[in-house]
Amino acid sequence: MQEVVRPRPAAPAPRIPTDTGKEKALKYVHRLLWVYLFLLIFEGALRKWIVPQLSNPLLIVRDPVVIAIYLFAFRTGVFPRNLFVTSLGIIAALSWVVSVLVLLPYLSPKIVLFVTLYGVRSNFLHLPLIFVIANVFNADDVKKMGWWILVGLIPMTLLMALQFRASPESFINRTVGLGEGEQITAGGGKIRPPGTFSFVSGAICYLSTAAAFLIYGIISRQTYRNWLLVTSGFALIVAVAVSGSRSTVASVGLVVLSLVFILVLRPEAVNQFGRSLLLAVVVAWGISHLPIFKEGIGILSNRFTEAAEASESTIASGIISRTYAGFIEGFRVFDRLPIFGFGLGIGTNAGAKFVTGSAGFLLAEGEWARVLLESGPILGLAFLCWRTALTLRLLWLSLRALAYAETLPIILFSSSFIALLNGQFGQPTILGFAVFFSGLCLASTKMGSEAPLLASAKLIAAPPGPKIRGRSAYAARLHGTDGGRAKTNGSTDR
Repeated sequence: MQEVVRPRPAAPAPRIPTDTGKEKALKYVHRLLWVYLFLLIFEGALRKWIVPQLSNPLLIVRDPVVIAIYLFAFRTGVFPRNLFVTSLGIIAALSWVVSVLVLLPYLSPKIVLFVTLYGVRSNFLHLPLIFVIANVFNADDVKKMGWWILVGLIPMTLLMALQFRASPESFINRTVGLGEGEQITAGGGKIRPPGTFSFVSGAICYLSTAAAFLIYGIISRQTYRNWLLVTSGFALIVAVAVSGSRSTVASVGLVVLSLVFILVLRPEAVNQFGRSLLLAVVVAWGISHLPIFKEGIGILSNRFTEAAEASESTIASGIISRTYAGFIEGFRVFDRLPIFGFGLGIGTNAGAKFVTGSAGFLLAEGEWARVLLESGPILGLAFLCWRTALTLRLLWLSLRALAYAETLPIILFSSSFIALLNGQFGQPTILGFAVFFSGLCLASTKMGSEAPLLASAKLIAAPPGPKIRGRSAYAARLHGTDGGRAKTNGSTDR
């Protein structure tokens, strides 16, 4: 009798050991991104109240964090290698070399080194972080960031209200450093409250970002708890009222306009909006009776009216003209641009302090004009085109995500694209918000990338279930277990 040979069982697949070094490095990247956000929000408090004697070094306190993130990102392979980062590196290298050659005949090598390196830092160092964030964070990370932003909005508003009520000379309203100075006034003996930030520009960025996550929480289902939405909504309205800043109203209003955009293009992506709108009306009605709200709205109203009268325009047209004025100013300086510019970093406040001993705008206050005057019509325009191309890329990805019923990307885009496109990168807080929340916008576009389009999903039939024994053909067709055959009821379908 022939012996039956049984096949030998397959050997278990060898266990591939995980690279614990890369895992640790990835965790460090993740944690350092949270450190970056923490410093972004609280570095102003350090510079104003806690260690004002270190105000100047703290201006670049996030730079070592960024460099550490890049080193760990290289270790884990999540550092971006794409056309945006490569082209940015080329523009940065050429701009630095050309600026050194331009400035050396006029300044000492030490001053040239400091000024140009600060210019490289302001224009280029932080921008690759946008892509690192998108490679590291997922949807849950973005939503968790939003949760903390909304929670932080509550004490931030309390602080801004205290600053609004306090005198301009009080300790809570001091500026950065040890010297005497006051925050920007809003009229009526009030300052524009900056919260924990050095100046009100930081509060503007924070409030628009908080508005983005608040609107997302309202129109999405079960993302944030109702108590957080109600409390942070209350806080946001009060903070805008006491801000004394027209830019705050414009930036938060732009985020609200994104909701209108969503309702027009993809109304089915909004859940329970009617109930949320009713709740918002009730909250707004309650806030309108607060004395501090009435006082803040009165000052804001006066500022809008005075600005409209000074420019002989309406309030709406004044806001619009102020928005695009920064872009127009850049093109007005073309007739006085040296081919290689006046030198990278010269147009920033820190660069001016290195050169003259006092901070100021040596070239122009507007961002586009500063970039063109610093780097010239070739490299300066190349950098502005880079920022414009990235902004358009984020817009395209956000709109594509909206087609998958993902609303967060377009809302985050509405809160961050102005800072990315035209924000003053020489101001560290604006740079930080432009980079970090553009990165969150890019990360959030991955949320619906694997889901079918809403328009197509309705055309895709569900896969047939298993056929149940004993059912008639009519019952099988009725309950969808017909094995894929056409579902008709004979002449009744004709």
